[in-house]
Amino acid sequence: MACFIVPTAEAIVTTAVKKAADKKAEKTNTQITNPYIKRMNWLNNMLWGGSALLAFEHVWHGEVTPWFPFLTNAANPDDLAEMLTEMATSGVAMAVLVSVVWAVMVAVSLHIEKAGEVKGAKAK
Repeated sequence: MACFIVPTAEAIVTTAVKKAADKKAEKTNTQITNPYIKRMNWLNNMLWGGSALLAFEHVWHGEVTPWFPFLTNAANPDDLAEMLTEMATSGVAMAVLVSVVWAVMVAVSLHIEKAGEVKGAKAK
């Protein structure tokens, strides 16, 4: 129904955070040192891509329409409650899962980078 709205909202927020961090780094002529902010593009790509696929799937099944109120379940108050419940359960679960997967990806990449630095130092 509208579960894709939650990851889309998260994608909007994380995109704004990344742009603000990039702008601040550019203004102060420094580099971003936080590894999670540096790799936030990964999260943004996963969120935007997943949200686009979910939105397409909902359009395909006729749950999203090009006329107001756009979401078919937003027209009826009984369906609206069901839609909000789905957003609170499925939408939040998807957004959290994507964020956790991204955090694990960043942690693994940092571990691999550190292992490569240690190996390079031992080789010298």
